Amino acid sequence: MSDIEFIPGLIAKAPGDKAPEYVKCKLSIKRAELLAWLESQPDEWINGEVKVSLNGKMYVQRDTWKPNQGERQEPRKPAQSKAPPADDFEDDSLPF
Repeated sequence: MSDIEFIPGLIAKAPGDKAPEYVKCKLSIKRAELLAWLESQPDEWINGEVKVSLNGKMYVQRDTWKPNQGERQEPRKPAQSKAPPADDFEDDSLPF
């Protein structure tokens, strides 16, 4: 796992016990450290992933994945609904 690159100055933490369910993590930014690192990066976009270590601690890892040269990315297809189409629905108990 020596290829892991952390983003200096960007810290992820688990939300507090009283946080609502929709809060997935908290981010803390050490401004000077993050700015210095960002200024040293040549890329316009920098991606990161919030992960959980084996001991349960959250961390932010730089995502360095890039598509292969000349490889065309297929757009994601929307998820298919498992419900039948509206035209196939039959229910004689409906009043209309």
